Amino acid sequence: MGLPLPERLLIARLANAVADNAKSASRERLASKSDDLKVVTGIGDDCAVLRLRQTNDILVTTDFTLENVHFRREWHSPESVGHRCLVRGLSDIAAMGGRPSAAFLSLAVPPKLPQSWVDRFFRGLLKLARESNVTLSGGDTSQSPSKILADVIVLGCVPKGTAVLRSGARPGDRIYATGAIGGSAATLSLLYSSKRKGVNSQLSQRYFFPEPRIRVGQILRQKKIPSSMIDLSDGLSTDLSHLCEDSGVGAEIWAASIPRAVTGKSAKPIALDLALHGGEDYELLFTASPRQRVPPRVGGVAVSYIGEITSRKQISLIHQNGSSSLLEPRGWEHFRRRDS
Repeated sequence: MGLPLPERLLIARLANAVADNAKSASRERLASKSDDLKVVTGIGDDCAVLRLRQTNDILVTTDFTLENVHFRREWHSPESVGHRCLVRGLSDIAAMGGRPSAAFLSLAVPPKLPQSWVDRFFRGLLKLARESNVTLSGGDTSQSPSKILADVIVLGCVPKGTAVLRSGARPGDRIYATGAIGGSAATLSLLYSSKRKGVNSQLSQRYFFPEPRIRVGQILRQKKIPSSMIDLSDGLSTDLSHLCEDSGVGAEIWAASIPRAVTGKSAKPIALDLALHGGEDYELLFTASPRQRVPPRVGGVAVSYIGEITSRKQISLIHQNGSSSLLEPRGWEHFRRRDS
C-alpha cells in the first residue's frame, strides 16, 4: 500500500488493531494482575475514559521521538521505532516502581511515507504494549512536512505514597545498577562508523528492542529496597547526576564495578566511556541503605553494587589504580552544545 491512509481510515484501522491486541493481552494477562487503572473507553471517542482505584497514585510520563534525533529510517525498522517509542515511557514507570496501564500516541508522518511503514510501526508498538499489559487508549494523527514525530504518554499506578523518587538518596547509601550498561551506545557507535558487521546480535537486540525493567522496578518497590531510583536513558553519568542533584548529595563510582556490556565472540567489555556516558540502556540505577539486603539478581536480572552516596556534592570516578577524577555528566542532554 502506498501513502498513509486518510486520518479517519487510519484511526479505524488502528482501533481494530488495538482491539485485536487487547484480546491477545487478555489471554496472556496474569491472573494476579489487578485493574489498577481500568480503560473503560479507549480509541474512538472524544476522550478516553479511565477508572482509577482510590488506593492508588497515578503516574504520568511523556516522551517525544523524533526522526534523525532518536532514530533513522535507514538503521531502524518500523517495528523497532514503534517499540522504542513506547519503551521510553514504560522505563520511566518502571523507575518509579509502578505498573503501566495505558498509553496515548500522537503521531505525525510525512505525506509520502508508505502506509506499510505505519502498519509495521504500530505492529512493533502494540507488541510491546501487549507484553507489558498496556492498552493504547487514544492520541492523535497529523501530517508533518518531512519527518516522523511521535509523542507517547504512558499512565501507570503505584499504591498510594509508595512511588520511588529520585530524591531519597542519603550519604552512606549504596549505589546499584541492573543488567549491563553501554550496549546501546556501542551499537550506535558501530552504526555511525558503518561497521555494521561488528554489531553483536545480543547488543543490537538490546539497542533496537530494549526491554523496560518493569517487573524489576515493581519487585524493588514491593520489597522496599530502594531509597531512590532512576532509569538509565540518558547515560550513567547524566542520570546519576540527576539523582544526586534531586537528593542533594554526591557519589563515588568504582570503574571496576560498572557492569559493562560485552562485544564480539571474545566477550570483551565495551569501552568504559561508553558505559559511563552512553544512553538508551533502560536499566535501573538505584540506591539503598547499607542495612538493606540487596540480592545479586532481581526478577532474573543481575544487580551490581557500583558505588556509594557521599555528602560532598560532586560525583567522583574511582579508577582501578585507586586514583580518582571528577565524573562530569556527558550523557545525552537536549539543547546542549555538542562541542562542549
